[in-house]
Amino acid sequence: MKKLIHSSLKVLLVSDLEKSKKFYADVIGCEVTDWWAIRDGFTGLGLKLLQANGPEDVHPNRPAKGDQLPVADIYCYIEDWSALDELYEEFKTKGAKVVIEPWVDPQAGPWKEFAIVDPDNYCLAFGGTNK
Repeated sequence: MKKLIHSSLKVLLVSDLEKSKKFYADVIGCEVTDWWAIRDGFTGLGLKLLQANGPEDVHPNRPAKGDQLPVADIYCYIEDWSALDELYEEFKTKGAKVVIEPWVDPQAGPWKEFAIVDPDNYCLAFGGTNK
């Protein structure tokens, strides 16, 4: 079957557009323009950042019922654990706020992941299996 969807982008309403652009450029390593924040091309991480009318319009996901950890607003699948560890070190070195330290779920593959938050507390999770 022909591939009909090439990629998708997440739209985020942010409280301070310039602060968010700086975070996604400096910490996440995105190419940031007036239209996009992109890392690793449009099939990698793609975001459209828009200035919210006010802080009440910014709505990161809340924890799921019975959980205390945030639910990811954006989830990025990573090719292998070596790349995942490299990203973790890169983001941590650049001052990212880590909300979930790297951990392995042996029941899911095994699956390894970690999560950070942006200036508006949108949660970005990164994870994958080890090929």
